[in-house]
Amino acid sequence: MATEENTPKPAADAPAAAATQTAPANTGGGNRGGYGGGNRGGGPGGRGRGPRNDRRGPREQKEDDGLTEKVVFINRCSKVVKGGRRFSFSALVVSGDKEGKVGVGFGKANEVADCIKKASEISKKELVKMNLHEGTIPHAVQAEYGGATVLLKPASPGTGIIAGGGVRAVCEAVGIKNVLAKSLASNNHANVVKATLKALTLLRTRDQVMKLRGKEKKESL
Repeated sequence: MATEENTPKPAADAPAAAATQTAPANTGGGNRGGYGGGNRGGGPGGRGRGPRNDRRGPREQKEDDGLTEKVVFINRCSKVVKGGRRFSFSALVVSGDKEGKVGVGFGKANEVADCIKKASEISKKELVKMNLHEGTIPHAVQAEYGGATVLLKPASPGTGIIAGGGVRAVCEAVGIKNVLAKSLASNNHANVVKATLKALTLLRTRDQVMKLRGKEKKESL
């Protein structure tokens, strides 16, 4: 008959030892890999960050030099490499003094702020003087650039800028207060903006037309 002293006793420290064991650290960054947190990852192995592009419309910024900047569109491009995805951004910016001068710039960079800064600097170098008449345009005009076609018509005071997207951004930057506009073809932001600028460069005042015909202002009246 075995005595109580020879009966083996269970180890009292076993539950405590099991409780002290820690699970291996998870550095996968969620269900889809990467070094960030969340289900989709925030690092090279994740699905990226930020929106695909900016569709909130033009945003106005006033600079110290008296020029008004409008960010028309921001696009994000991703490149798949061995370590994951690399992102780059491009921005379309329109600058103007609201007194007849306007320019457009397109910049690319790895960060949003840098691409906007590049586009802004380019647009300031491309300022062009346009012919306006009492807050509107002298006459109706239509222009094409690439696949985009833009139609502009003069409007009476109080009408406002009846336009949207890139056309509105250009009209506000150049200083037009009353105009009727229509985009007839492609909705590509860059082509629409450049078609609008081309239409504005085709504008001629009455005096300029009479001078080209060799007539004086009194004779035209």
